[in-house]
Amino acid sequence: MGMQGHSREADHDHAEISKSSPPQYYDIMETAVRELLIEKKMIEADEIRRQLEVLDSRAPALGAKIVARAWVDPAFRARLLANGRAACEEFGISFYDDTQLIVLENTEKVHNLIVCTLCSCYPRPVLGLPPDWYKLKPYRARAVIEPRSILAEFGTIIPDDVEVRVSDSTAMVRYLVLPRRPEGTEDFSEEELAATVTRDTMIGVVPATVVVGRIQQ
Repeated sequence: MGMQGHSREADHDHAEISKSSPPQYYDIMETAVRELLIEKKMIEADEIRRQLEVLDSRAPALGAKIVARAWVDPAFRARLLANGRAACEEFGISFYDDTQLIVLENTEKVHNLIVCTLCSCYPRPVLGLPPDWYKLKPYRARAVIEPRSILAEFGTIIPDDVEVRVSDSTAMVRYLVLPRRPEGTEDFSEEELAATVTRDTMIGVVPATVVVGRIQQ
């Protein structure tokens, strides 16, 4: 297993991953700092609401379009791997902070998995809000300690000869997985290719998949 950084949709019942937990240290600190900033009139509640609306408008479909373009356009793929943020901005995707976006490519020999062990740092400008299980301590801990077991719970079995690399997001560095293009999609349009990609694909817990006779949504 490799480790980087400070280093499908999930319709399965992952008992351990979905365990609830009380607010953690960083949850409590975020609330306290936010309330203090509002009290000191350094920010306004309406400003927070507007930023949340921006977040809510983002969806994994944005990331899926990025992935599909990378599959059909080698030059764009090279730019995406070199500078994820700049390549996404070519699509008109705005970043509302100074975070970097590093895109990690899955290959025949490497499978990438994303986690944030400290809290829930996540590529929100591209994928929107993270799934609940991504934020919970069982996933955050086990993704580092036993990534193959976590992947198996999602139905993803990684062969022994494939390296699993776990990348740990930070406040300033976020990751996005560029999955392998599914077999049998040589004649797919870019839109059809994007439909094979889900949020969980770009986190790395499942591959991009085509169901026989139809595209998996």
